Parts: sequence; C-alpha cells; structure tokens
Amino acid sequence: MQFTRVALCLIVWVLVVAACHDGVPNPNRNLTMAAFAPMRQADYIISPHRVQSQIASLIHADGDTLTADYFTRGYYAQGGRMIWIDRSGIDHRADILLTYLAAVDSLGFSPQKFRVGLMREDLRRLRQLDFDTLHTISKTIGRLEYNLTKYYLRYALGQRFGFVNPRFLFNRVDLVDTARVSAGYRTLFAVGMDTPSAAFCRGAIAKVAHDSVAEFLRAIQPTDELYCQYRAMLHDPALTARYHSQILVNMERSRWRTHRSPSEYRKYVVVNIPSFTLTAVDGDQRMQMRVGCGSLAAKTPLLYSDIKRMDINPQWIMPKSIVRQSVARHAGDSGYFAHHNYIIRDRKSGKTLNPLLVSADMLLSPSVSVIQRGGEGNSLGRIIFRFDNAFSVYLHDTPSRSFFARDNRAVSHGCVRVERPYDLAVFLLEDKSDRLKAKIQYSMTARLSADREADQHPDTLQRRLLIGSQRVDPTVPLFITYYTLYPRSGGGVCSYPDVYGYDDLIIKYLSNYR
Repeated sequence: MQFTRVALCLIVWVLVVAACHDGVPNPNRNLTMAAFAPMRQADYIISPHRVQSQIASLIHADGDTLTADYFTRGYYAQGGRMIWIDRSGIDHRADILLTYLAAVDSLGFSPQKFRVGLMREDLRRLRQLDFDTLHTISKTIGRLEYNLTKYYLRYALGQRFGFVNPRFLFNRVDLVDTARVSAGYRTLFAVGMDTPSAAFCRGAIAKVAHDSVAEFLRAIQPTDELYCQYRAMLHDPALTARYHSQILVNMERSRWRTHRSPSEYRKYVVVNIPSFTLTAVDGDQRMQMRVGCGSLAAKTPLLYSDIKRMDINPQWIMPKSIVRQSVARHAGDSGYFAHHNYIIRDRKSGKTLNPLLVSADMLLSPSVSVIQRGGEGNSLGRIIFRFDNAFSVYLHDTPSRSFFARDNRAVSHGCVRVERPYDLAVFLLEDKSDRLKAKIQYSMTARLSADREADQHPDTLQRRLLIGSQRVDPTVPLFITYYTLYPRSGGGVCSYPDVYGYDDLIIKYLSNYR
C-alpha cells in the first residue's frame, strides 16, 4: 500500500462526497495530480502501522466486560480487517449507525454512553481533513474504526438479545446453603432464550462489509407488544424518575427473545409474580385469580413449561429444607406427626416407620421421607397441577386461604398457591362434561381424613366417584413471569412492587447505558 496514493484517494472521496452533500456542482472534476501537490504533506499521509498501533493501544486500554467488548477486542487482536474505513474512505454506513446510536435517548439511554459525540467528531475530522499532532489521520482512523465496531455490536446485541443477561444476573442472587463453605447459588431463572454468540457477532460484521447495515439494524429491533407499549410510555413528560426506571426495566424484560411466548398459543396460563395473579387465556376468554408465590427467602423461579396432569388429594413429600426447618425438632413426638397427618417412610423398603423410633438425624438423612397424607389439611390442598421443572414447584390449592386478602402474597416455599383451584381445573380440561366436572368437585370436597377406612372400601359410592389423577390433554403452556408493569384486564398497565428486588438488579446493570 502506497501511503500517498491512499491519502489522495481519501481526499478525492471526501471532496466528492462533501460537494454532493452540499447540493452544489462539484468544482473538483477533471483535476490533475498537480492540483493535489499542496496537500502532499505529512498530516494527510495514512500509516497502516500507526493505525494498527492505535487500535492495539485501544485494545490494551479497553477494560470493559460486555460481550460486545470481548468480541471487538478479539476481532482486532486476531488481525481482523477494518470494516468501516477502507481505501475509498468512510461512507454512509457510519452515518446510518450513528443515526441509530443518537436515537438511544428514545430508549432511555444516553448517546454519550455509546460515544456518539466522539465518533461524530472523528468523522468530521476525517471528512474535513482537520488533523493535528494530537489527532493525526492515522490515530483518528484507528479510533473511529474501533469505536464504530464496539458500539455497533453493543447496540446490536442489546436490541436483539437484551442489554442484560437474566440467566447470569438472577442465578447469582440466592445462596443455596449459607452454612456450607462452598455454597452454590439457587437457580431463579430457567427460561430458554436466545443469547449472544460469536456467530451472531461475525454475522453483524459481515453485514457491514456487504453494505447491509440499515437492513440489519431494522431487523434486530424488538417487536414484542409490551415493548412497544412501554417505549410509548417512556416519553410522557410527567414521568417521575422512579416510574421512568420501572419502564426501562420492563422494556428490558420485553427485549429478551424467549424460545416460547404466550402470543404463540390460543390457550395458556400466565403467573405474574409481582402482581400475584394467574391469568388463564383461551382465545377471547380470560379468567384471572389471585395467587400466592414464594417468599423472599424461597423465591418462585421464573420458568416456562406445560401443565400435564392434575392430582386430586395429593400426598406431599416434604423437601429436606422444610424437614430441617420445621419437623426435625419434633422427632419422637408421635402426637405431632398424627396431628399433621405426617408419616415417615423408609425409601428403600417402602415401610412406614414409627415416629417414636425415628431420631432427628434419621429425619434429615436421605434414607427416609416425611410425607403428609392427602385430604383435608394437606399443605398442597385438595388438588395440584403438575408440570415438568427442575425445582419441584407446582400450582396447587391451599388449606390456608386467609392470605389471599393480603396485597403481598409472597408466602410459600416456592410453589404457586391458587385462589380458585376448581375453576382452574375446569379451564384446563378439554372435556368439560358435567359428569367429569362433578367428579372433580366431589373428589376435592370428600372427607377423606374422617372416613379413611370407608374410602378404601371398593364398593362404596365414594370410591366410585373419587378421582385420583386427571391428565391435561392436550397440555396447556404455563409461563411464570416477573413484570412490575403489567397489563390490566381492561386495558393499560398497572404498577406493582418489586417483591424480589429484581428491578433494582436490572436498573443497576443498565446504568452502563444511562
């Protein structure tokens, strides 16, 4: 590469473009090389070595830790070619990108965080040939090339995947066991979603090379209905700072490209934790009820699954964490176990053990299970709705119904307690025959605890009417979500408290862009 020839080509391109942009005839046509003799000076000579040295210096000084930052450093450190500036100079692709970046204030972000001012100034210097000892042509080219790539990728990854990785953020909140030396974290976010990758970044780089920047940036914009609603709300001049932050957080949630969405289905169930509501949708029909969710110490995980079965009068196999917290101290007290309808079962033999002969250490060992019999007073209530998940959490009835009158219903050990379990059961049924509904209702109200021996007699009417389990076929999608701004059934959105503190985590992370 001959430095002088490249510099002259760049100058010609700048003059041509500048003349076109001003809307006047180009006075620089039919020039000879002699016309450029006055410009044959060191300020306009591009040194590839100095450009690469400037980029290397930026790589060394760049300690930012976002995915886009790692990829940008790696791309240039491994000899990646320049994509924005070539022997023809710099063209409209940079202008398109800067137009998008300058508009991030409409997303609640600061253009300064995307170095819009710095890049525009470097672009001006390059187009007006305004260089000095601090801002040489080689330094300006290196700096502009590096920053265009870095903030292009930051913007593209953020709008396509979200500016926050919820799996990374939420799954480092709660320790599983603080008494252990090497405690792990509880999984609180288990939603399948698209995540940034090196392949996506390489594809984004290729879009620049193929002059498809405008098309690419249009294609990655979120289209979620909630996102559009939140973005429109962001421009209300009467917004308080707190409400503004709440909108930003919920906009971010709606950027996450989950593998499944309620909009894909006609029939589905959504539990939103901050509003403590369950919404069941079947086409144009909607049913809503109150729910109780996990307490602050035992948060309900965010997940998507499918409701496959409902068990009526289920037994409750108690988690060891609850045995440790509530039961172990009652070891040897047969009255306590009888009062709560608990049995102790040897997991290997299946035999029921006498509470008088079981110590606290035995209760906490993996060889025995503490089980609460089904029926009245069972902690799971009279019906449970089962779906695949790795956390042993379900939707279920509850014998303690007074808490539904509270505003804050974060009361469970992680499961979701539903206010109207029979109505939910009927909603889930494909076959809504009166006969099946009557059997479910009877099974949920039969006095099993008082008439246990009669229940087991094969000829009784009660035995013929009782249902133990009912398949949900076809399965019904379930979405457990966390939105602190959530649509009302009659339109608009309502604000809810950040019961788990997730908004605070997200807004702190978004400060990288505000």
